[in-house]
Amino acid sequence: MSAWCYIVIMMCTINNGVLSPAPMSAEMKETYDRHYWYAQAQETLQKRLQYASEKNPVAKNVILVVGDGMSLTTATAARILRGQRRGQSGEDTDLVWDTFPAVALAKTYNVDAQTGESSACATALLCGVKARYETLGLDAGGRFNNCASAISSKVTSLIDWAHEAGKSSGIVTTARVTHATPAALYAHAPSRYWEDDSRVPPTVRRDCKDIALQLVENEPGRNINVIMGGGRRHFLPTVTPDPEHSNREGRRLDGRNLAEDWAREKKRRRLRAQYIHSREQLAKLDPRTVDYLLGLFEYSHMEFNAERGAVLDTEEGTAAGTVVKADDPSLADMTRAALAILTKNDKGFFLLLEGGRIDHAHHYNNPYRALDETLELETALLAALEKVNPAETLIVVTADHGHVMTFGGQATPRGHPILGADTVVSDIDGFRYTTLLYGTGPGHSEPRALPLNSTNSPADAVHAAAVPRQWATHGGEDVPIYALGPMATVLFAGVVEQSYIPHAIAYAACLAHQARRCQEPIFNFTKPQVKVKIPNCVPTEVSSASAADETRNEGSSGRRVVVASSVMSDERVPRSSATLITPLVNVSRYLLMFALSFGL
Repeated sequence: MSAWCYIVIMMCTINNGVLSPAPMSAEMKETYDRHYWYAQAQETLQKRLQYASEKNPVAKNVILVVGDGMSLTTATAARILRGQRRGQSGEDTDLVWDTFPAVALAKTYNVDAQTGESSACATALLCGVKARYETLGLDAGGRFNNCASAISSKVTSLIDWAHEAGKSSGIVTTARVTHATPAALYAHAPSRYWEDDSRVPPTVRRDCKDIALQLVENEPGRNINVIMGGGRRHFLPTVTPDPEHSNREGRRLDGRNLAEDWAREKKRRRLRAQYIHSREQLAKLDPRTVDYLLGLFEYSHMEFNAERGAVLDTEEGTAAGTVVKADDPSLADMTRAALAILTKNDKGFFLLLEGGRIDHAHHYNNPYRALDETLELETALLAALEKVNPAETLIVVTADHGHVMTFGGQATPRGHPILGADTVVSDIDGFRYTTLLYGTGPGHSEPRALPLNSTNSPADAVHAAAVPRQWATHGGEDVPIYALGPMATVLFAGVVEQSYIPHAIAYAACLAHQARRCQEPIFNFTKPQVKVKIPNCVPTEVSSASAADETRNEGSSGRRVVVASSVMSDERVPRSSATLITPLVNVSRYLLMFALSFGL
């Protein structure tokens, strides 16, 4: 009898240990490195694929459309503005992405930030790995302004994956081509602000190249077929005047003209390439004779659509009212030219199409330009749809993060001007207010005033903000995803991590670690993927000091890789306890068998 009691007590002790594991120490917390995000995306992918049919098309081409700062509120207000510009009430108008069959939401937080920041969000959106605030093309191992941390933290992007599959690639943006979103496709920097060497600390310039230099010299930047946007200042040396603004010079300290270096490098490789910097040059471009195109159309960001072709403010050394800026090409102009080049590749292409200035207008509390830039992005997408076949082209429209613009009113009638004031006054202070307001930003005033009372043009109107700040902050809400094309309705549904998006795109197009889908004769869409192979296309630059640091960190960080599986529960048992369950239960069984065999 005493033996039975002994065994029962032992079994209860074992079971209690399994069911009530000790709290995990701080060192054992999950490490959000690239392995974690790849595995997390794979698990989400497997859940989505449970609803896939056995016949699934492959996306030959991919167009990723990013409205920088295009929150759901922005998309709604832009839809109404589109309708009102057509003489309609606007509320029942559809933008082109409103007609797409697949809609989802993406979480935009960063590894170390609750509200997403552009470069870290771009890393998640384009590289499939969530990153730290203001770092670019690095996983969580990258630290802001820390060059050494970038050496072993580099991650590959959708453009790397497209090149591996033999596809052409392109970037078209209204921002600088070295800005946060486009740069995440080709650069790896511990600071998004290192756009040229003047911003890189002198002590690390030999170890960490600036973003523009990486575009020209490194993979995958040097092999991108089409690059169009603004940002000439980061390609020109300080002694070289800008071709459009003669009183401005480049910012590079190394004396290099990277635009010329880009053209020489292509000539050395006997590639058909052309560098342009004006709308007129773009109009004369013959895509049949050009396979590589670099178009830098502005000193910094490209002009807002509302300012294209406008008279410039007086510059130093010029008479007032005499400077008329040459028209920048529109986003639709650049999109048509890019596709004319990219569609020549029989293996397909990847194109990033970014409306980069939506974000900037929101930072100014200026909804007119934010909505106008959103509509310009739609116009560019419509131009793209005329050039591609949706049956073989996956089109994904999303944003990197939201903004703090709100939209509301009290019984505001249908068709009311979206940029106007509500029909009633505040029941607290008696002042009027616009239906579009901001949570933070330069529009704060005491007492509150309507923007049109103090400005001459609706385009310049700064709407009211609740909290005064020099610039409005980003919004932390989920952003929409709209998708059309092969597998869109299967892959894009529900609420997902932002880092899931490029993995879903890779699956639809059979790229990189998802290429096996096109290689397997029979697809098993619900089989758990035990191991995720992570692309290793980025060469690692290791110094003796950094190697020692990396070895030390790996040994003490307690990193664990999460294995993706479609059968895992959403609320998993912590791995430290889950791995103990099977052997301990087996011990219990052996003890019971031992007792029975001896008649205890």
